[in-house]
Amino acid sequence: MLIFIVRRLGTTILTMVVVSLLLFLLLEINPGAVAIKVLGPYSSEEQRIIWLDQHGYFRPVYIRYIEWLGHFIAGNFGESIRFKTPVADVLWPRLGNTGILGLATMLVVVPLSLLLGVLAGMKEGSRLDRTISVGSIVTTSVPEFASAVLLSAIFVFYLDLLPGTSSMSDGFSVVQLILPAMVLVLYDFGYVTRMTRASMSEVMTTHYIRTAILKGLPYKVVIARHALRNALIAPFTVIMLQINWLLSGVIVVEFFYAYKGFGALLLEASLNQDIFLIEACAMVAVFVAVATQTLADVGYTYLNPRIRFS
Repeated sequence: MLIFIVRRLGTTILTMVVVSLLLFLLLEINPGAVAIKVLGPYSSEEQRIIWLDQHGYFRPVYIRYIEWLGHFIAGNFGESIRFKTPVADVLWPRLGNTGILGLATMLVVVPLSLLLGVLAGMKEGSRLDRTISVGSIVTTSVPEFASAVLLSAIFVFYLDLLPGTSSMSDGFSVVQLILPAMVLVLYDFGYVTRMTRASMSEVMTTHYIRTAILKGLPYKVVIARHALRNALIAPFTVIMLQINWLLSGVIVVEFFYAYKGFGALLLEASLNQDIFLIEACAMVAVFVAVATQTLADVGYTYLNPRIRFS
């Protein structure tokens, strides 16, 4: 187990190095383009040369990359062109805000989807199964921008129960978090439910489950001790993938509700060609993606000890 974890950590580090190299080559290989993005299109050639010289862009590419990577490891992401402040001062609060929104979403999605998925999978083909399946498909088919408009029309304009924006301008507010979280839950829980249902249905048809039932074991014991643990392997992978989606894939929801999160920050950085902020957001997103997959692989061995990685 320890060897596997060490290998996965090595793979994670290697992946991050490769991604960082590709990101550097994509955004930093042309010093002239970097100077234009930082100083603006109306800056003079002399100003660009002076700026490039001051920031060491005339040195060899490999030296620039090593120094650039070292700054990233140290948490020095440069200065944001859009906000005129160090990128770290903007990035970490926004990342924390998205973390709060993601946590609120997952606290509802995980137990709700697992419960519904297990209930549907236990009684495949029943009325309950068909009802849960249809509901899951319908909610997953509705895109976030459509459900955001619908929920806002109901809870903001018709019932006048919730605020229409979640800018948190007066400090953190649980009430302002409700609508963005509702949109994400409505879109996401159906997908996880369907995966759980499919996995549970497959497990319920296996020989060891049938044998346990024929031996006279209580049905609840069969479900809790034998079926559920194996059925959670596939949903566990899907749930870990949702963390990546909640980090950078919620741009529509955050922008719609003016929520100051990581997704909205990435959109602002792209629209304003904030090169250093884009680099920082990309590296953080890739790190979270790789880290969650590593955790998912490690989690496999705990859900099913028979699974071993070589």
